[in-house]
Amino acid sequence: MLDTLQQLAGSAFMQRLTLWLNHVIASESAALERLRPHAGRFIRLQPQGWPSLLPPLPSLAFLVTPAGLLEWVEAPPSQAPDLLLSFDAANPARLFVEGLAGQRPPVAVVGDAAFATDINWLMENLRWDVQEDLARFIGAGPAHELARVGGWLAGGMRDALGALAAFAGRGPGPR
Repeated sequence: MLDTLQQLAGSAFMQRLTLWLNHVIASESAALERLRPHAGRFIRLQPQGWPSLLPPLPSLAFLVTPAGLLEWVEAPPSQAPDLLLSFDAANPARLFVEGLAGQRPPVAVVGDAAFATDINWLMENLRWDVQEDLARFIGAGPAHELARVGGWLAGGMRDALGALAAFAGRGPGPR
């Protein structure tokens, strides 16, 4: 029963993540234009060394749609993906902290070079415009103030997490 709940939670999370990714991609016409030529191509993220004590990750596989968006593939085909992105996931907490600090983990890329170039462009250039999304609900003025305060808080968190990541990266040493 716990396994079924984990699968349902993982599936729900991946569906929401895919919606959010597509929202961010759709907000930038250049992103859509870069992905459209890759329609029908399959990309898989492959975490290496995921701790066995943690619940298994859901499938991290996506298909590029003709519209230039992503579709989550719950049961990836047995064929090799057009693009495989592997990364070290042996320490998920560290990955999370470094991600919040704005650092990307080293990624091994195998597959089509043009597809990899466009995916890299997306990772380098796409950003979620939280202020614009907030403005749709609460108006431009309040959204601007919330974004300003949120940016200030995020900057402080990023600095603190960056320091924590740097400290964690050193490991135990002489005291």
